[in-house]
Amino acid sequence: MKTAVIQFPGSNCDMDGVHAAGAVIGQQAVPVWHTETSLEGFDAILVPGGFSYGDHLRSGAIAAHSPVMKEVKRLAEKGVPVIGICNGFQILTEAGLLPGALGRNNSLHFLCHDVHLRVETTHSPFTNQYQKGQIIKIPIAHNEGSYYADSETLNRLEGEGLVAFRYVTPDGHEVLEGNPNGALNNIAGILNEKRNVLGMMPHPERYVEKLLGNTDGLGVFESLLEYVAGGVK
Repeated sequence: MKTAVIQFPGSNCDMDGVHAAGAVIGQQAVPVWHTETSLEGFDAILVPGGFSYGDHLRSGAIAAHSPVMKEVKRLAEKGVPVIGICNGFQILTEAGLLPGALGRNNSLHFLCHDVHLRVETTHSPFTNQYQKGQIIKIPIAHNEGSYYADSETLNRLEGEGLVAFRYVTPDGHEVLEGNPNGALNNIAGILNEKRNVLGMMPHPERYVEKLLGNTDGLGVFESLLEYVAGGVK
């Protein structure tokens, strides 16, 4: 598997993404500057976290218009798996690849700590190596991670099983105490209609090795590898 990890001015989780999608699972991951216009030959695309363009205007608003995003959209429409993490999630919503938006945390504070997620579906290129209902612990680090969408969009996401991850308490309860940022329906990650585009606010790439103290994020990258290898459809 060869993964393109897009780099924007202000990206700061790009090399973490290269490590997780590359060396950790024994595959190839390549940093790609945002001015690139062709991503031919890549099996997957990772849009990493950070503060693209210093979060000017809105988080992800400028990056969504970078030259490479036209190519990301084209390949996403062809079915190439695309994952956006944190600022990458914000960029994918700003680019129209995922519905809804990410607003300020309800505390109005930057948050950086572990959260618990419930895996809501295993029917995707990014979650097939988890168990449905599995509780995992993944870190967050964001100021604007509160997922918002209108009621029609929320109903569609819920009805079509497009919520990938949901914030919960350690014992799996979907209550306010488990929701770090006020996201509607405790949503931490969503899929597009084709299920080949995932946006999530928590950082799975930060928990992929025992050296880091937790490997709960490894399943995202192992799922992607299994999907690209043809083991999961």
